[in-house]
Amino acid sequence: MGKLTVLALRAVLVALLAGSVFVQAVMVPLLASDLDGIDTDLAYPPAAFLVTIVLGIVTAQVVLVCVWRLVTMVRRGTVFSHAAFRYVHIVIGAFVAAALLMFTLGVLLAPGEAVAPGIVLLVGGAVVAILGVALVVLVLRMLLAQAVARDVEAAQMQAELAEVI
Repeated sequence: MGKLTVLALRAVLVALLAGSVFVQAVMVPLLASDLDGIDTDLAYPPAAFLVTIVLGIVTAQVVLVCVWRLVTMVRRGTVFSHAAFRYVHIVIGAFVAAALLMFTLGVLLAPGEAVAPGIVLLVGGAVVAILGVALVVLVLRMLLAQAVARDVEAAQMQAELAEVI
């Protein structure tokens, strides 16, 4: 991966992380104050929605940090090692947690007349999409496992060849 690509990816990661911190620090409290001031037809208290939103943002932040670490490993040439699996597993777990949080949001929105059924259906579609991303990352993890195994095998063959010579 070239220096420019790594720099561009890191700039995007920093922008996304800064934006998510802004949403957590500014937008969620503003949403909380807006929800306190109006009478809603929601079946659950507004705090349940806010906690779900904040936890969803945290899952996104976890993914961003893990991607940063993986990019660092790519830059150093150490991504084809067993250490990379830790970050990939965390990313998969974060996507599954995000899907569960999105499902929770759908459950919170479903009862009552406050939200149209189509919105709840869209939230359900988002759950499927998030789980799809988790499955894609799982497939990429399998490819990483194959690459690590081939790298280990190549190192063993090279060591055997060095002994013969």
